[in-house]
Amino acid sequence: MTIPKNTYFVARTTIKTKLMNVVVKPVCSKGDLRKFIYLPAKVHKNHKNWIPPLYSDDWEFFSSKKNKSFDYSDVIMLLAYRGKKVAGRIMGIINYKYNELHREKHARFNYLEAWDDREVIEVLIRQVENWARIKGMVKLVGPLAFSDKDPQGFLIEGFNEPVSIATHCNFEYLIEHLEALGFRKDIDLVVYKIRIPETTPELYSKVAERARRNNPGIELREFTRRSDLKPWIRPIFTLINKTFTEIYGFMPFTLEEMDDFANRYLLIMDPRLIKVVLNERKEAIAFVIGMPDISKGIKQSRGYILPIGILQILLAGRRSKQLNLLLGAIHPDYQNRGIDTIMGSAMLDSARKQGLQHIDSHLEMESNTKVRAEMEYMGGKVYKTYRVFSKSLKMSPRQASAEADKQLAEIECG
Repeated sequence: MTIPKNTYFVARTTIKTKLMNVVVKPVCSKGDLRKFIYLPAKVHKNHKNWIPPLYSDDWEFFSSKKNKSFDYSDVIMLLAYRGKKVAGRIMGIINYKYNELHREKHARFNYLEAWDDREVIEVLIRQVENWARIKGMVKLVGPLAFSDKDPQGFLIEGFNEPVSIATHCNFEYLIEHLEALGFRKDIDLVVYKIRIPETTPELYSKVAERARRNNPGIELREFTRRSDLKPWIRPIFTLINKTFTEIYGFMPFTLEEMDDFANRYLLIMDPRLIKVVLNERKEAIAFVIGMPDISKGIKQSRGYILPIGILQILLAGRRSKQLNLLLGAIHPDYQNRGIDTIMGSAMLDSARKQGLQHIDSHLEMESNTKVRAEMEYMGGKVYKTYRVFSKSLKMSPRQASAEADKQLAEIECG
């Protein structure tokens, strides 16, 4: 049977009799999407660490017309109801471009939100599993969206630590329910906390200086105005495409995605915390991007940019004592030549000038020993761990027969 692209499938009957009072419906209308986007604020109403998303970004991200990732992916967005009340949500994704590149048949789930209700979580997960099997997928992975640029992994350690932007904030019960449903670790992502020293360690400074001598012709480019960054947007993201090929879940940026990403984040970036290294031909060969933590401002604004949200966010950045590292890369031809210490030394100097006291490394793959070694050399300690889970969708003949007995109804929006 040929399955039309972006078609929703849900079971006519629920997974078990006890789940009959849970109804799952696809997101079909703007009203449904509104419920989907704003549900987390209700689930996390009394969760002190939860940070709302920027809702203007969410309306674009979850829109098939505005988010270009929908062009090469199948997507299902579901809402679970108990009676008339929305009780949970989930997003299923099949990124065909990534699957083709990596020769996989994997589906993904993300943006799973629900109260501590096993029935709701189970029926949402089961529906995505069924949908993925119908599409011919053999494995379900998540939380993972279109690429590693989106929030990925659920927090499994560090629940009492503050949450940074672009990461999930979840309750512990979500992990318990996923494991009970057969999900196991696929990969862990760690976050380091590093104290910014009053002076850069002498040995680190010497390594940076030696790297400058051993790489004649290179230039460290620093910035003070956002307008000066614009010419470097595409060179930076082109470098990301060359160097992130082994990063878990990474999808190369298209030119349009580069520009979209810049338009979304340039306004809240601090140019003083962006460093670019050029070679003798003035080509970008390395970069690092950091920004003051703005989470308190987003929380104060409740996720709204207007009318004064952007001012609250920018003010929070000025008052923050935390530097969030977001992205960094070095061209393969220039790796292991000390370029990282040149950028790192400059970043520490800039951070001190702005009164920042510690660094959040953002997510690092547990297997990325080179980056982790540098974090630990600077005295960094892992203080948060996120986990991406996976589950095989292959079934025994008995399971397949039972699954075939379930009637599936095609749900077409509109």
